[in-house]
Order: sequence, then structure tokens, then C-alpha cells
Amino acid sequence: MAHHLLFFPVALLSLNQAALAQQAGARNDPPTIVQPGAPGQNTKILTPATAATPQRPVNAADVSFMQGMIMHHSQAVEMTELLRTRSHNKDIQALGQRISISQSDEIKYMKQWLEDRGKPVEMSPVEMSHDMGDMKEMGRDHDMNMDAMPLMPGMLSPQQMDALAKATGPAFDHLFLTGMIQHHTGALTMVQDLFDTPGAGQDNVLFDFATDVDNTQRAEIRIMQGLLSKEKR
Repeated sequence: MAHHLLFFPVALLSLNQAALAQQAGARNDPPTIVQPGAPGQNTKILTPATAATPQRPVNAADVSFMQGMIMHHSQAVEMTELLRTRSHNKDIQALGQRISISQSDEIKYMKQWLEDRGKPVEMSPVEMSHDMGDMKEMGRDHDMNMDAMPLMPGMLSPQQMDALAKATGPAFDHLFLTGMIQHHTGALTMVQDLFDTPGAGQDNVLFDFATDVDNTQRAEIRIMQGLLSKEKR
């Protein structure tokens, strides 16, 4: 009987130690990023741990895609921030909040993907101009500045962003919807360009991510087109 009494506290201590070890491990786990699915679809968990184990060598086009899409998403988030003070349309505000949350989470994921592979998060000016096909005009000038840099496909020009920031009410809503449709359409072009590049998009994690971006933004374009059609009624 004495042996059983001795065994019980020892066993209990072992269980407590195991529980503490599990909790400590949980605290060290990488953060989980939740990517909202396309409208009507389930959310998807984006875990940096998954991205940290590439199945094949990193392709330069994959890296450029992620770097460019970070910049692309950043402008979309900037556009949605204007909704709080410029628009009174509840449907547009709800869509804008969705876009902001989704693309902010995706920015974190893309940065982690690049960092896990030892790649810079930002694209250099030379790489940017090369990717946009402007090397002949800009590549010879090593004193390039960011204001002179070409935009990613679909991104709003400084003039468009300025007009959006100055507009209010229905005028803002119209500029926001047309501008975000332009923006989303550019993202679809970037995904298509990635998949059209030989050897690119073969990383399983990146392929799934780019496909999700494509599906989500196509669905959001349809929603925005519907909201625009309501303006004409």
C-alpha cells in the first residue's frame, strides 16, 4: 500500500511537468495568421511554420511576387483607412474592413515567408524597375528615387490617391470602388504573371497562397461591381 501512495504523487508531478512543458511549447509556437476566405467560403490558417519548410529552392520570380504583393496590399490597406472618415455607406465600410483585415494578415504572412527563406522583405528600386519592364528607361540611372518608381499593376497613382483622400460621401464611395476594382484587377495580373513565368509558382505554400489571393479578389471584385450598379439605380 505504501508503494501505491508513493507512486501517486510522483505520477501527479510527472503529469504537471508534462502540462507545464506543453504550455511552454505553446508559448514558443509561431503566431497563427488567419486569412479570411473569399466571400461565402471558410477562413484559412496561414502559419509561418508551414512556410518555413520550403519543398524546393526559392525561385527569384516567387520572391519578386511576394515583395511586390506586399507593396500592393499596403496601398489597399491605406485606401481602406480612409473609409472611416470619408464614407457613410455601411456596405462599403463592411467590405473595406474585410479587405483591411485580410490583406493586413496576408502582409504579415508574406513577410514571414520571405524572412524564413532569408530574402529581403522589400524589393530594391533596380529590381522593381526591372520587374515592371522599365529597365531601358530607368535602369541606366543609378540615382533613382521611390517617387519615380513604376507602380505594381493596378496600383493607384499618387494623383488618384490624392483625389480619393480629398473626396467625401458618394463621390468618395465611387472613387473607392472603381479604384479598388482597378487595384484588385492588378493583383490578378500579378498572380497570372507569376504562373506564366517558367519555373515560378512551384512552391506548394506559395501556390496555395497565390491561388487564394486570386479567388478572394475575384469574389470581392464581383461584390464591388454590384455596389457600383446600385449607384446607377
